[in-house]
Amino acid sequence: MKPNQLFIAAFVLLLALVFAIGSVSLPSDAGYAGISGRFVPTMIALLLLIVGALLMWQALTGGFRNFTDELAETTADYRGALWVTAGILMMALIISYAGFVIAAAVLFVCTARGFGSVRFLRDLIVGIALVLPVYWLFGQVLDVSLPKLFNSWL
Repeated sequence: MKPNQLFIAAFVLLLALVFAIGSVSLPSDAGYAGISGRFVPTMIALLLLIVGALLMWQALTGGFRNFTDELAETTADYRGALWVTAGILMMALIISYAGFVIAAAVLFVCTARGFGSVRFLRDLIVGIALVLPVYWLFGQVLDVSLPKLFNSWL
């Protein structure tokens, strides 16, 4: 039994519980295509529960399978994780002011930086180019309004 592996399994099970509790608070009215807003969070909670249970079983019965000593000695890339986390938080903080396109582009730039890119301008252009069709799809095809830039345009 390895404490770190038990912690990982317990964390995944905790995430399943958080998603399950969160999905209960969502409205159960059928929305677009007859699926309620609870469907995806409930499925995520169920999958996290299954993965967490399997991880816990492996942790309690000799450790994670196919987890070599070579993998165990690798270190986490905390700087990359911090960049991605910062991007998610920045998007959450600025989306209602800067709009979906700019907020998602900022998330893309931070995520690219987290994975090692140092080309800010290129990443910003690529992020905007990827986000604009999504914005159009949600707005025009699915009729879902996303936050606009400074709540008035784009």
